Amino acid sequence: MHKNFKNIEKVVFGRGSFGTMESILLARRNEHARFFVFLVDHFFKDKPLGSRLPAAPEDVICYIDVDPEEPTTGQVDRLRDEIMQTKGIPAGVIGIGGGSIMDLAKALSLMFTNEGSSSLYQGLNLIKNPGIYHLGVPTISGTGAEVSMTAVLTGPHKKLGLKCDWTVFNQVILDPELIASVPVEKWLFTGMDTYIHCIESENGILNNAFSHAYAEEALKLCREIYLGETAGHSAENDDKLMVASLMGGLSLTYSEVGVCHALSYGLSKILGEKHCYANCLAFQHLEDFYPAGVEGFRKILVKQRVHLPQGLSKQWPEKTVKAMAEVAYNLTHMWNHAIGPDWKEKITIDSIQALYKRL
Repeated sequence: MHKNFKNIEKVVFGRGSFGTMESILLARRNEHARFFVFLVDHFFKDKPLGSRLPAAPEDVICYIDVDPEEPTTGQVDRLRDEIMQTKGIPAGVIGIGGGSIMDLAKALSLMFTNEGSSSLYQGLNLIKNPGIYHLGVPTISGTGAEVSMTAVLTGPHKKLGLKCDWTVFNQVILDPELIASVPVEKWLFTGMDTYIHCIESENGILNNAFSHAYAEEALKLCREIYLGETAGHSAENDDKLMVASLMGGLSLTYSEVGVCHALSYGLSKILGEKHCYANCLAFQHLEDFYPAGVEGFRKILVKQRVHLPQGLSKQWPEKTVKAMAEVAYNLTHMWNHAIGPDWKEKITIDSIQALYKRL
């Protein structure tokens, strides 16, 4: 199977590159109703970054709290409807924050030009019309959302992304200065999302020379960042992590993720666990699928002095475990990549429940 995916149109990288946003947006100000929507992680409200936004008086600035839950289809629909009813279609959407803000910005840009609820478009190539201009500025690195063609949303019935060529950002600004304030544990968990992306991309039937090249370099950077002589949350390693995140995202784009991400989706949908942390909870127990990757992951946890909880499944009722297993089972593309086209002969709801009970 050949993949013909669209990449980001433009990327600016480097310390201080956040300052280029005003000139980048200037060329777009005349489109549609001539205003921009800034979606900014609420962490930056009343902080210096908020005062640096190149926003004009007519622009809309929304500080988004993504702590209680990951982006939902309802949240996207409400934002779209409110903005269109009061101001019309914007010239573009700018997402400034972590993976959840990135996904929210991508989804919102699509929904200004596509009718109905965003829940109608959860899946591959269901979007009918190209979205409006959208720009991403990650303030935490690891999820690969800045380069991904997927805007992951939790809907009323499933957690699944709006996935098509038009989801990809038109422009990304990668400024490592913006991730300096990320707490160390969060910096680790999001970085491990990159690590897991690459391990899963490499270990499956869709792996190829293209995806391998990105994964190999991203994993090399991850090992330097988290296990090397200068391991730790530093300016040098933040530069590396921002690049590794993008490369890990490209690796999975041209391959696929696998067992860990399938389990993670169940943890997020049913228990509300944040994606990167859910990945870490699951990955530590998947040595029979990814032996070398899990061994390396455990070394990173020791080096970084991070302890993940054990025995969580003892607190979960059977109906909860089954509900998570059903979410994971329905992610057929992940199981196909990880296990092969005959995966349904090897993976059942019961066997997935057994995986959850390892946690």
